[in-house]
Amino acid sequence: MATAQAPGVVRADAPATTTGAGARPARRRSGGLRWLGVAPLTAYLAFFLIIPAGELVVDAFRTPNGAFTLGNISTIFQAQYLSSFGASLELSALAALFGGVLGLLAASAIVHPSAPRFIRSSVTTFSGMAANFAGVPLAFAFTSTLGATGVITVAFRHAGISLAAINPNATTLGLALVYNYFEFPLMLLLLVPALDGLKREWREAAANLGAGGFTYWRTVAFPILLPSLLGTMVLLFGGAFSAYATAYALSGSTGNLVTELIGNLTNGNITVDPQLAYALALGMMVIITLLMVVYYLLQRRASRWLR
Repeated sequence: MATAQAPGVVRADAPATTTGAGARPARRRSGGLRWLGVAPLTAYLAFFLIIPAGELVVDAFRTPNGAFTLGNISTIFQAQYLSSFGASLELSALAALFGGVLGLLAASAIVHPSAPRFIRSSVTTFSGMAANFAGVPLAFAFTSTLGATGVITVAFRHAGISLAAINPNATTLGLALVYNYFEFPLMLLLLVPALDGLKREWREAAANLGAGGFTYWRTVAFPILLPSLLGTMVLLFGGAFSAYATAYALSGSTGNLVTELIGNLTNGNITVDPQLAYALALGMMVIITLLMVVYYLLQRRASRWLR
């Protein structure tokens, strides 16, 4: 039976209430702790990404004396510099195309229900290591195997077959194949989660409607995977476009890629023009930014299905 309570008397078992004024400092403290947690990442991004990028943009519009100029930007539109951008874009497109096709085939094979489990774990483990193997060691490995006097090149030459078209030291195709040593495994690692997102019910529904494996991939799986596939190929394109050490180790100072040209302009023995190098780097930043926008739009579209 309920008992009456005298006015102004607070029961001992009544829950304590917090006033708005008392809750505000607690929220402020929790907000401050959250900012404290991301402070190291913010500092890292500021010192190693934001500030250097800002300095690069400013220096691209400066003369060696510090005066403002548009001459550096206009210079990169000359034929010799546009050709270096064209060579870099061609190489990046080839590397992304090879990596995309090979990565899709390999990823779909290891996630297939009939594939043994150890195949997937072994391939993904190796891919994680190979995706980070680049630079001078990778260049040396391919020079000793597919270079002009490489082991495989000499063996094929004795058999009457020339591998000059895929020489990594001299051709764009050969350099694209070298890049795929780290582009292909990266593509595989990025595509496996997307392939895991394909629901089994979709395949079963397609089979119930009479669709075979090829029809299922052509009409259901591939259209759903296409945004993820294109998005990962955009990342491969950007990775190949910005790579430097491997190409430089293979071709030295004779290469025509933008990254090699920037290196020659900052560290060259004959021509040194840091301001022009900053302008070329700014052009690369514009292209990479456009790639990131395309990647973001593709990922938004892919997330509609693969959730």
